[in-house]
Amino acid sequence: MEKEKVYCDLIQQLQALFDEELDLVANMSNMVSLIFERVPGLNGTTFYRWKNDELILGPFQGRVACMHIPLQKGVCGKVAFTKKTEIVPDVHQFPGHIACDARSNSEIVVPVFWPESNRFFGVLDLDSPLFNNFDSTDATYLEQLAPLVFGIKKEDRM
Repeated sequence: MEKEKVYCDLIQQLQALFDEELDLVANMSNMVSLIFERVPGLNGTTFYRWKNDELILGPFQGRVACMHIPLQKGVCGKVAFTKKTEIVPDVHQFPGHIACDARSNSEIVVPVFWPESNRFFGVLDLDSPLFNNFDSTDATYLEQLAPLVFGIKKEDRM
């Protein structure tokens, strides 16, 4: 239950922070910062943008991250291909895993889509030095949280 509370609080914080803020880089930067600060057991939180048929490094928190990830390479590249969330309890058992930070032992990657067109934008990647740090609760909330990065327009508020 504690994990759900962290995510619910995080979503509320992000909604308030992104109210009428539509600058994507600013929102990505603040989102990864808040996730890194609030979600326990992380050593990296990264946005990768889909550009020129590869994932390109965007705003991140943590240690140095990979700058270019080809389609189907590693966990992020697989998610760019399948467009489905991937939870990896042990990255060392994942075929083709890219070790951007050798301390990472588990990972969750969530696809992100442009809200107007549902076109693929990129991925939100969370890494942990702990094995089996992510589960379906993380997936459920991160899939709700990721689209908030596009901001909340005044006319979309209820």
